[in-house]
Amino acid sequence: MNENIAKRNEALAQTVIKGLESRNMTGYFAATKEEALKTALSLIPENSSVAMGGCTTAHEIGLVESLQGEKYNFIDRDKMNPREALLASYDADIFISSANAVTSDGILVNIDGNANRVSCIAQGPRKVIFIIGINKICPDLDSAMKRARNIAAPANAQRFNIDTPCKKAGKCFDCKSPDTICCQFLITRFSRHAGRIHVILVNDILGF
Repeated sequence: MNENIAKRNEALAQTVIKGLESRNMTGYFAATKEEALKTALSLIPENSSVAMGGCTTAHEIGLVESLQGEKYNFIDRDKMNPREALLASYDADIFISSANAVTSDGILVNIDGNANRVSCIAQGPRKVIFIIGINKICPDLDSAMKRARNIAAPANAQRFNIDTPCKKAGKCFDCKSPDTICCQFLITRFSRHAGRIHVILVNDILGF
């Protein structure tokens, strides 16, 4: 990566971190995926129960592979009944997620189809760790919502091979398709519980 771009990205991340702090959330900057992994693991005590949604970013930095080791109680939803996995996630020590977008002043935006991810972000697990690529930072809430609907949602529709208009055209139609994955919108603008939400901003293009 160009040195000047890297410096710009870090400066932008620090702006977001200040915004997060003003919203009772804790932010971190990771210059590389390896540093992001190290930071994430430092926030997860050994023997913790750890759950996550369909977080591509966690796979990309190698976190899922680390959590599947003997040091952690990883709640692998792919190996469980969906209902059992959801209930176990609510009671987890740690919940791992990314965000569809984050504003430069620290507001997190997420869209969900089944609400398993957004519901755990809102309440349940004792700690929530977001891992977010620099590509998801947006100037304001309006642009963050547009990113979530026009970039993240169509990409996820492609990923899950869901029959929605956005999958075919690559942009949001505000549809009411039976297969829509835009059922719930969660805007996290403040954390009432200090120390619960941690956000790792990574100087890399990650996730959707």
